[in-house]
Amino acid sequence: MRCAFAPLREIKPDTPLFPNLASCIIYSTFAPMKILMVCLGNICRSPLAEGILNSKAKKLGLPWQVDSAGTNNNYHIGEAPHALSQKVATLHSVDISEQCARAFVAEDFDRFDKIYAMSGDILVDMKKIAKKKFNPEKTDLLMNEIYPGQNLDVPDPWYGEEPDYHDVYEMIDKACDKIIEKYGYLKTA
Repeated sequence: MRCAFAPLREIKPDTPLFPNLASCIIYSTFAPMKILMVCLGNICRSPLAEGILNSKAKKLGLPWQVDSAGTNNNYHIGEAPHALSQKVATLHSVDISEQCARAFVAEDFDRFDKIYAMSGDILVDMKKIAKKKFNPEKTDLLMNEIYPGQNLDVPDPWYGEEPDYHDVYEMIDKACDKIIEKYGYLKTA
């Protein structure tokens, strides 16, 4: 990580450097992040997480690659996100309609810097699928970004109603804000 101070006013040769840090912005430059969001079928939670984080990163000009996958490789491969996930995302100006469900594979540990599981059972599935490639340094539960160490799940809205999808969106949105803060947000001194 390289940091540089960028004063908001021009500095003259006889002016002390950064006499008032409050008038400066600290820019953090990060290498492109590659983040994977994982749920069971890759049609409800993880597509929302992919879309939300992608949208936030693009708005901030972060060169991130965000993807999503599912651990239940028998269902939904090649399908678009669930209609209610798409609806809720669209209500927040996030387009996930072009996403296509795919399976989580062991090689994802080679391709991604950080892999977030939507729930504890998904983390267990990831360990089983990845076997020796599983890297605990790269993985975490998404909600640990908001509530560190509490190991809370993002509930699966699949069997619920539309309000459940709204609740899940809000949870994921808050966690994505924390990811942005942690890995690449523009900070003000």
